[in-house]
Amino acid sequence: MSVSEPAAYVEDNRRELTRMRSIIAALNDDELLLAVNESWTLAGVLGHIAFWDGRVLALAGKLQRGEAFTDSDTEPEDVDWINDASAPLIHAIPARLASEFALRIAEDADRCVAELPRTAVWPDDPESPITAPRAIHRGEHLDEVEGALGRHGISIDAEGRRVR
Repeated sequence: MSVSEPAAYVEDNRRELTRMRSIIAALNDDELLLAVNESWTLAGVLGHIAFWDGRVLALAGKLQRGEAFTDSDTEPEDVDWINDASAPLIHAIPARLASEFALRIAEDADRCVAELPRTAVWPDDPESPITAPRAIHRGEHLDEVEGALGRHGISIDAEGRRVR
């Protein structure tokens, strides 16, 4: 791959963003409040995705301003306390608003990482706190969302249509 070719993560990010958009479009406000697990609703999971995409945007802003990363910019190995601490705040946001906000933040994050030099972001720079392949985290949680939807008897195709 030449330097001018887009990184594979750009297309992966686009695919998972499209998947997220389809899920959100297919669900009504009550369905966004369905449980994914004992701690998170569907909208909560989307808000969680937005939180971590927002982290990438904040770090990218630092990079764009020419500011050096510090040790505090590095994601800790155990992020459970961050997720646990943010969950009540995320769940306090109305479900539709959180879901639509998650989409906007994901769009911004994808656009941003696609424009950053590949040599300044993970995986090309293993020391960078900016994880450019947003699809990894997003896809993991969208799998959970789709699993929860299936348990609730809801199936959605790639175009955001209900499948019976």
